[in-house]
Amino acid sequence: MTDTTQEAPTNKVITSSFLQKAVAFVVLIILLAFFSIFAPNFAAWSNMVNIMQATAVNGVLGVAVTFVIISGGIDLSVGTMMTLTAVISGLILTNLGMPLPVGIAGAIAFGGFMGSLSGVAVAKLKIPPFIATLGMMQIARGLALVFSGAKPIYFNSTPNYGLLSPESSISLLIPGLEMPNSVFIMFGVAILASIVLNRSILGRYIFALGSNEEAARLSGVVVDKWKIITYGISGMICGVAGLLVSSRLNSAQPALGLGYELDAIAAVVIGGTSLAGGRGTVMGTIIGAFIMSVLTNGLRVMGVQEEWKIVVTGLIIIVAVYIDIVLRKQS
Repeated sequence: MTDTTQEAPTNKVITSSFLQKAVAFVVLIILLAFFSIFAPNFAAWSNMVNIMQATAVNGVLGVAVTFVIISGGIDLSVGTMMTLTAVISGLILTNLGMPLPVGIAGAIAFGGFMGSLSGVAVAKLKIPPFIATLGMMQIARGLALVFSGAKPIYFNSTPNYGLLSPESSISLLIPGLEMPNSVFIMFGVAILASIVLNRSILGRYIFALGSNEEAARLSGVVVDKWKIITYGISGMICGVAGLLVSSRLNSAQPALGLGYELDAIAAVVIGGTSLAGGRGTVMGTIIGAFIMSVLTNGLRVMGVQEEWKIVVTGLIIIVAVYIDIVLRKQS
């Protein structure tokens, strides 16, 4: 009898999580069909490439936010953190003339450092995650402008930089299949993140923190340490997003970044990750990222003003959070 009562809530949580991902996938198919019918240019392969490149950036940022939200926190700094790491790669590659691997490592490492600072503010200083990362958002935005002199940094002297995003290496193996490398990088990050969350001690601790932080503390988990690590990993993933977006634009744009956090959080929530923490999947986040990209691109192709895209994004977040609340009450 005891085993039955213990397993029932878990099964309900798994069912609700699967249901949210299934619904999100169906919504994605419906959006693709709708825009393909009512916006003739939407289904063009060149437009599909644009959608995939946009999804790669938002998907990677969504993965970064997924780690933090599952742990019971929130990170509003991912957009400007992405911009800051892009600027760092520009300084290393263009200004210092270092090799490409050094620029990649520098951007990811600096993102991890900045993310860890957010973790310290949350874990050690006991600042609410919303406020701590809101402050970090402004800090990262300011540093990006300061380090770059408020001017774009171009990667013309780094010819291989385009391999990170717009270029297609798979077309060398399969002629005619022009799929941006950024898409494969996104799925690589997603697979690695899934392994970490589902097959490692770190992943178990992240879920434990989001489910019941006090119970985790009483079980001997060093809560502060794992919070800092979680935010650090999120920052490192933001570094990958910074490399992708700067490669796509062939420049580090210091004024870019604001607003990306909303799309990332929307992707995470749409994909079934609970804002209350303790539940979520990377696969759901990737589906959510595709939904956001398809919706944004489809509205643009149909001639809908950009302002309405912002309105729709806000509505999506509200509806997704409401669905999450309903499912959590049922669980």
